[in-house]
Amino acid sequence: MFIKEKNKLKHVAIIMDGNGRWASNKGLSRILGHKKGLKSLKDIINFSVKYKLNILTLYAFSTENWKRPYLEVFELMRLFSLSIENQMYSLNKKNICVKIIGNRTKFSNILKNNINEIEYLTKNNTGLKLNIAIDYSGKWDILNCIKNIFLNFKKNILNINEIDEKLIEKNLCLGYLPPVDLLIRTGGEKRISNFLLWQIAYSELFFIDTLWPDFTHIEFLNIIKSFNNRNRKFGVLV
Repeated sequence: MFIKEKNKLKHVAIIMDGNGRWASNKGLSRILGHKKGLKSLKDIINFSVKYKLNILTLYAFSTENWKRPYLEVFELMRLFSLSIENQMYSLNKKNICVKIIGNRTKFSNILKNNINEIEYLTKNNTGLKLNIAIDYSGKWDILNCIKNIFLNFKKNILNINEIDEKLIEKNLCLGYLPPVDLLIRTGGEKRISNFLLWQIAYSELFFIDTLWPDFTHIEFLNIIKSFNNRNRKFGVLV
C-alpha cells in the first residue's frame, strides 16, 4: 500500500460514463469512444492491482442501454466479446478473478462462451476481484433475489423468520462480497442509474466531470486520497 489509509477501502465501484460524449466532442463515432474507454479501463485495472485493491466492480452496460440504437448495441456486444477473448490470459496472469454480473439471456452464444471461459479460467485467482456488470440493473438484482428466496420458502427450505438482511445479501449478484465503500461516476451526471442499489447503501459517492476515456489512475488515486479523509459515520455520532 503506498498511501496512508484512514478508512479501510475494500470495494470500489465505478459507473464508466461519457464514452459517447467523448467521441461526439471530437467528431468521432460513438463506438470509437467505447474503444478509447477500454484503454482507461486497462489503466484503472492495472492501478487497482498495483494498489492491492480487493474488489473493483464496473458498470459497463445497463439493462436500459438496450434502448440505444441497434448498431451501437451490436458493436458494444461485439466489443465486450472480443475484449474478454483478448484479455482473459493477461488478466489471469495478473491473478485477477473475473466475474460478469447481469442478465445473460440476450447475449450471443459467442459472448456467453467467452464469459464462461474467463470465469472458469480465473475462478481460483486470489488477487483483485474484478466484477463487470453487463445487462445489469439494481432492480433486476433485487427482484432475482426475492424470487430465489421465495422458491426456497415455497420448498420449505427456509421459514419466514430466517429472511433477514444477510439472507438478502447472500442472494444478490455480489452477495459473497462486502458492500461498496466508494462509488465513482465519471461523465458529469449525478445519479446512480440503477446500479448496485442495495450494495451502495453506505457508500461514499464521488461524481466527477471527467469523461471516462479521459479518466486516469492519477485521478483515481486522488479520489482514494479524498475518500481516506472522509469521516464515515454509518449513522453513528462520532
